[in-house]
Amino acid sequence: MHPPQGHATLGAMKTISLPYGQGQISFDIDESRLAAELISQMHHYKADLSQEELVRAALEHPIGSPPLHVLAAGKKKVVLIASDHTRPVPSKIILPPMLAEIRRGSPEAEITILVATGCHRLSTQEELEAKLGQEIMGREKVLVHDCDKSETVNIGKLPSGGDMIINRLAIEADLLVAEGFIEPHFFAGFSGGRKSVFPGVTSRKTVVYNHNAEFIAHPHARTGIIEGNPIHTDMIYAARAAGLAFICNVVINSDKEVIYAVAGDCEEAHRVGRDFLLSKCQVNPVPADIVISTNGGYPLDQNIYQAVKGMTAAEATVHKGGVIIMAARCNDGHGGEEFYKTFAEEKDLNRMLDTFMKTPRELTRVDQWQSQIFARVLQHSKVIFVSDADPKMVEELHMISAPSVQEALVMAEKMLAKPQATVTVIPDGVSVIVA
Repeated sequence: MHPPQGHATLGAMKTISLPYGQGQISFDIDESRLAAELISQMHHYKADLSQEELVRAALEHPIGSPPLHVLAAGKKKVVLIASDHTRPVPSKIILPPMLAEIRRGSPEAEITILVATGCHRLSTQEELEAKLGQEIMGREKVLVHDCDKSETVNIGKLPSGGDMIINRLAIEADLLVAEGFIEPHFFAGFSGGRKSVFPGVTSRKTVVYNHNAEFIAHPHARTGIIEGNPIHTDMIYAARAAGLAFICNVVINSDKEVIYAVAGDCEEAHRVGRDFLLSKCQVNPVPADIVISTNGGYPLDQNIYQAVKGMTAAEATVHKGGVIIMAARCNDGHGGEEFYKTFAEEKDLNRMLDTFMKTPRELTRVDQWQSQIFARVLQHSKVIFVSDADPKMVEELHMISAPSVQEALVMAEKMLAKPQATVTVIPDGVSVIVA
């Protein structure tokens, strides 16, 4: 947590910049009203090595696993799961040394890069080139997982009772490995590790069963929690069952640069990575009348659906009945047709949540989990949304549209009937764990 500076001059104005799309937006605030800026220490952390050196060092010193080239020895069909366009994973830095390690162990291996989309829309050719780089796109075999149409295999039951239906390429590989990044996740605890497999390359049926209302409402299905989290329990089980043998995961700063890297076993290496992350990004809540948050800019703020993540950070520190101001560019619109329809067609949040909780696990609706969390946030506080999205769409999603953070602040003060309402700012709501 970084407390506001410059309190010596009462009434002094402070300009705060926020990530928005691929740029920044800013607003001014009287410092006497600024309760705190909750900023991850990770963004000020300076690694001793370059990004490339950090990844190479992680691959050379794997945790809980033999080196990747040893695992690859004698393997013919290797599948390397990569993240999709919605994740700011620096694949151009991670993939080349991983590919080199695989070929070091098995020069003749047939390698497929399988892009893990989960239930997201498929990545476009342009997005893949931007993510993976033209060299990899031109040289390697790259396929995009489709949760509805890709050929899949049912490999048994999850601990929750759902079917483990996973992309056939992943299951039939002689060696299954993955890249990724570790960040706070608002119901799986943390991203990375096992999530490359599940939900990354599983069927929609498998995803929706795991993301059921009972699990989403579970007190341990929260940011930064792994132990006792039923969503994580299913995910790690599926990753093991699918044979995920090796991961290379990174931690990135606000400039999307690698500052830490781990490689090795999908549980042990991931644990070391998330322990590092937790040591840097956990902040104490500083309750306020108004909390301003973002989704950290591109690529995580492309739609309203994803922006719910940044709102949950604000939810953890805004007064009950207060106002969240969420800034996310949302050039891709709402990001989920079912998510949008749920709120456009049902104005009673209590009835909506009651319906979710009565829905059997196997009948979980698409995007119900995001709607459930969003409805919880909306019940806790009003949300003013600063974006490029259609204002009518924003209003149909039970929020109030504003053209700028500055104007949103004025609107919030009027709503609260409190001209000097206190304000906490979370410049990057997806990079912190407010607890």
